[in-house]
Amino acid sequence: METIDEKKVAIVTGASRGIGRATAVELAKTGYHVVINYNASEAAAAETLKQVEQAGSTGTILKFNVTDNEAAAQAVKTVMEKHKRIDVLVNNAGITADGLFLMMGEEEWGSVLNTTLNGFYNMTKPVLREMVRRKRGSIVSVSSISSMMPNRGQANYSAAKAGLNAASRSLAAEVARIGIRVNVVAPGIIETDMTSAIPLEDMKKMIPMARVGKPEEVARVIRFLCSDDASYITGQVIVVNGGVC
Repeated sequence: METIDEKKVAIVTGASRGIGRATAVELAKTGYHVVINYNASEAAAAETLKQVEQAGSTGTILKFNVTDNEAAAQAVKTVMEKHKRIDVLVNNAGITADGLFLMMGEEEWGSVLNTTLNGFYNMTKPVLREMVRRKRGSIVSVSSISSMMPNRGQANYSAAKAGLNAASRSLAAEVARIGIRVNVVAPGIIETDMTSAIPLEDMKKMIPMARVGKPEEVARVIRFLCSDDASYITGQVIVVNGGVC
């Protein structure tokens, strides 16, 4: 039986709910020790840990804000000190602050870009240093279909997610020869807390599959991209949206 230090280790940001929680559980099913990042709700993170353990693996809860460069670097250092390895990073943390562009304040604009893009930088850079040393690893970031099909009132969110796509593809080209893969998953309308205010019945009419997605359906794609089954896939943006073109 593997010891905790021998198990593969995955960090999932924003793992206290939604797609992040589902991803943590999916990775746990394949034997990863999952580092569960959260920023707000300790109780929700504890529920994720419970589900990770029910899936047959182990986990650690780690509170920090991905927008804080020093806190993110310290978190990665803490994981390395305990486990000596990081095999997977899932950049899932993100927020919305929707509004018409002319009415959008600097805070609404900046907070969304800060969480998505600076969060990507703050987490990926220190993790990448460790992956380069081992010459292997998988980084998957969670974008959105809004990065390709922008919605009214989401200029900040669409810009942030489009930037995440571009940054990931550029990084993938830089580290492919080293043995590190970098990909993106772009979900459509998924039933999470973030979409709770959206009239989902109306949205279903726009989706060829006539339903919204579930977090687990996105998480299974992320799990695949993290696995050796995706060993020849890098620099890609995989859309999971029920057939919307």
